[in-house]
Amino acid sequence: MAKHTQRTLNRNEDRNFSELTSKFKNNIYGTNKGKLREAVLQRDLAQHLPWLGVELDKTILDVGGGQGQLALFLARLGHHVTLVDISDEMLAQAQTQADAQGVGDRVTLIHAPLQALSELSLGQFDLVMCHAVLEWLTEQQQALALLTQRLTSQGHLSLMYYNRIAQRMANMVYGNFDYVRNGLQVKQKVGLSPNRPLEPEDVNGWLSTLPLQKIAQSGVRCFHDYLRDPEKGHGQFDALLELELKYNQQEPYASLGRYTHLMLQHRAVAKSL
Repeated sequence: MAKHTQRTLNRNEDRNFSELTSKFKNNIYGTNKGKLREAVLQRDLAQHLPWLGVELDKTILDVGGGQGQLALFLARLGHHVTLVDISDEMLAQAQTQADAQGVGDRVTLIHAPLQALSELSLGQFDLVMCHAVLEWLTEQQQALALLTQRLTSQGHLSLMYYNRIAQRMANMVYGNFDYVRNGLQVKQKVGLSPNRPLEPEDVNGWLSTLPLQKIAQSGVRCFHDYLRDPEKGHGQFDALLELELKYNQQEPYASLGRYTHLMLQHRAVAKSL
């Protein structure tokens, strides 16, 4: 069985998704949105991790990894994954899947928020992943520093965040002019709508203060969210995925993805390349 370490560390100001576990499973992970996201992330990791599929027993930290789709994919390749999440319900789903897939001995589950990383004594990792988490936090810049501290001197950071530029663009396409005029602010937050989308300029500025070098950028859902006829995304999904993977590392498409995925490398290694 997956090793499950229970923590009570929490931060009230950040979003906990325990009550939305089933919605995530049905409305994100089990949809074309989720399939596109998973395909892009797997492709990017394969492109930029020289050891993936070649070496075994690398150590991976997945922060806010939820139900563990990507963590379990990497565990199946023979790596040791520590999955940290604020939602005990999400972790229960991850544990069930890890056991069902026969990788429970390579997965450690920890119930804690991202802010507790410095208190958990986890050590450093060859790969740290943080996907679709920053946009739910109040201290976003601090979170990046905490993630970077968990990298080995040869480590990579896989970071994906909700792109405010794409949110603005999509709402203009939809004709939501008042919403855009009001700075994309609403009185009532939708359940799965991120609280704090990020401006890429801000993220790049924060990253420039850390010992990291950006080695790749991809857009996630560069076309899906702009389709005039959403049904084409279902009926012609394979064609949509093919074109997403073909163009989502090229500008201007990379900057228009609903999410932005960055592959970063510890600067101590990047300088020596």
